[in-house]
Amino acid sequence: MLIGEVARRSGVSARMLRHYESLGLVRPSGRTGAGYREYADEDIRRIFHIESLRAVGLSLREIGRALDDPGFTPAALVDDLIRRTRERIAAETELLTRLHRVHAAGPAAWEDVLQVLALLRALGSRSAGDRQRAALASVDEVPVEALAQAALGESDPYVAGALRWALARAGDSGAALLAEGLGSPVPEVRERAVRSLAELPGDEATALLRDALASPDAVVRGRAALALGAQGEADAIPALVDMVVAGRNDTDAADALSVLAGDDAAAGRIASLLVGRLGQDTTGQAARGRLTQPLAGIPGPTASRALAELLGDADRAVALTAAYLLRLRGDG
Repeated sequence: MLIGEVARRSGVSARMLRHYESLGLVRPSGRTGAGYREYADEDIRRIFHIESLRAVGLSLREIGRALDDPGFTPAALVDDLIRRTRERIAAETELLTRLHRVHAAGPAAWEDVLQVLALLRALGSRSAGDRQRAALASVDEVPVEALAQAALGESDPYVAGALRWALARAGDSGAALLAEGLGSPVPEVRERAVRSLAELPGDEATALLRDALASPDAVVRGRAALALGAQGEADAIPALVDMVVAGRNDTDAADALSVLAGDDAAAGRIASLLVGRLGQDTTGQAARGRLTQPLAGIPGPTASRALAELLGDADRAVALTAAYLLRLRGDG
């Protein structure tokens, strides 16, 4: 079969076939009397093998080794192909994400496109100062999606604060993006997500914080509870009491309970929960001391009765604390 017919049937141009021949990949088995290249069936099969290996990403040099080296094993090369393909997909995905973000900014001119690209690049800079300056730029210039992703990955506390501020300025449009961070397998990402949500305005962010109260991550539950407590959300009460018992941000939790106790119904519920935890045999001595103190900020007879009963507590520190708090309340 002459080169023109081979090119037509294989889809490989005559020029490329000559290039393969110059590299030694394919050598026509014969020549016609006029000196034209003549390809045998075995040559055609080799051409198709070359094209198949090119399709999966092998270089022509690697293809030559694969076809001519009897001792060649494909496993390592296939592993390398997988790695290179993943890197290429990651790069293409990053480019697609960046293009989506540029589009979301609604650029009116190429100068706007360049400005957005510069800010996006700055958000990913190794310099904390550059990242902070990008976060403090106009909300209209930095897409919310980019701010949310940056906030989830930011470890510098000053830059993280700037990013949360920028997200809050943008309203609750970044809430859904931050919610994805709550399910991250990385604890630091989960904490950044809940901290950012805590500073967002709007009902969507509040609803996500309520959902976070059921998180298996104690840090996420605590951050959500403190944020909701500051908003007057009674759903946070059980988690806040748990924080007092565990000694995890217990002072902040006690302050939040005092604020929530401004509502009569909530005050009774808080007092009952505190008293219930004090009465549990599994509540340790240190936890009993922590539980006693929030009772001072809870109005109503339930808290007063609980403090009065603690006057006879076996733990002298708890009894003295109860006596002091009763005097502060005017009950002693």
